[in-house]
Parts: sequence; structure tokens; C-alpha cells
Amino acid sequence: MLARWLPAAINTRPSEWSRAAIGMALGVMLSVWLCGQVFGLEVALHLIGPLGASAVLLFAVSSGALAQPWSIIGGYLSAGVVSLLVAHVLGRTLGSACLSAGMALILMCWLRCLHPPAGALALTLVVADPSIIAMDWKVLGPVMLGALVMLLSALAYNNLTRIRYPKRAGEPVAVVPADHPPVDRQAITAEDLKLALAGMEAFIDVTPEDLEQLIHASELQARRRSIGEVLSRTSV
Repeated sequence: MLARWLPAAINTRPSEWSRAAIGMALGVMLSVWLCGQVFGLEVALHLIGPLGASAVLLFAVSSGALAQPWSIIGGYLSAGVVSLLVAHVLGRTLGSACLSAGMALILMCWLRCLHPPAGALALTLVVADPSIIAMDWKVLGPVMLGALVMLLSALAYNNLTRIRYPKRAGEPVAVVPADHPPVDRQAITAEDLKLALAGMEAFIDVTPEDLEQLIHASELQARRRSIGEVLSRTSV
């Protein structure tokens, strides 16, 4: 039971850690600096927490479903609107801040733009300092500007460092005619993976296309290992 608490091994190289760290630092700096130039540094620094969390997703795990463009744009917009509505109706208290975060989560799930840092943004906008409160609905300006600059930074930096971003949407699964059944009826298809993910009924930050690619790569490694074992036995 205690072994479940141990961290899983990270399957990325230290060079990738450095690449993501540099991109995160540059992305946060550019987003906060530009937001500060337009709306004032005090307002920009108030948003640095959610922007830093978004940078981790966009630069370190850019292939995840939670790090795609619609996730950050839609997530920030959903959290901003919900938190301001709750603050106007219920006031700016700890309870209303937590309620706004929960309502933002539901809205993001419905709009398919789940982005964890947006939950922090919802809390931040409700329990805000006077400079944020004075802006009222105009605070959506720096919120969306920061999200947009962060997204553009991730688009430029990831692709310049040979990390394809955003993740390409999966192609629709081809329907096999009834008179041409597949050779292997037990082979895993993209549709099977989608149904399996839906059946788990939990938030899993992976797409069926990622799983399909991983399965194909695993099959290739297995074939290579099998061929190597056969060759080693024949050479003995």
C-alpha cells in the first residue's frame, strides 16, 4: 500500500526538462511584462500564479489535452466570467471564491476546455486586491491578454524547439464495410480506445490518438525484441 505513494518514474530526458524550464520562464516573463505595460504591473503580478501554472502545462506537457489552445483560452474566459458573476451576487468571501471555482470547473467540462490553472484564476479574481476589484468586468482584459500571450509564446517556442504544438486533432476512424471485415478482429482501434476512456469515467489527460501511437510504438519495439531473440538463438 505504501508503494502507491511513491512517485512514478519520469520518462523524459533532462534536456527536455531544461527546454521546458526555459520556455516556461520566457513565457511567464513575456505574458506578465506585456500585461503590465497595458494594464499596470500591479494588476499583472496579481495574475502571475495562474499564468505560471498554465506555463507548466503548455511547455512541459504540451501534448496533453489540458494544454491545448482551446483549453487555456476557454478555461480562462469561463473562470473569469463565472468568478465575476459570483462576486457580484454573493460578494467576495472565501465561500464565494470556492463556489466560483467549482462552477467554473463544471462550465469548463461542458465547454470541453478543462484547464486546471483556470480554477486558481477563479479563486484569485474573487478574493482580489483593490486594484483588481476596481476594474470590475474590465479585468477580463488583462486575464485574456495574459492567456493569449502565453499561448502565442508556447506556439512559437515549442515549434522552434521541434515540439509540435498544438496537438493535431485525430482523424475520424474509418468505418470498415461489413463485406470487408478486418484481418484481426481483436486488434485495438482508435474507436476502442475512445470507448475505453469514456468507460473509465475519470479525468485522464491523454487523447485516444496518443494511446494509439503508444500502442503502435510498443508493438514495434516488441517485434524488434522478438526478432533479436530469434537471431540470437540461431547464432548460438
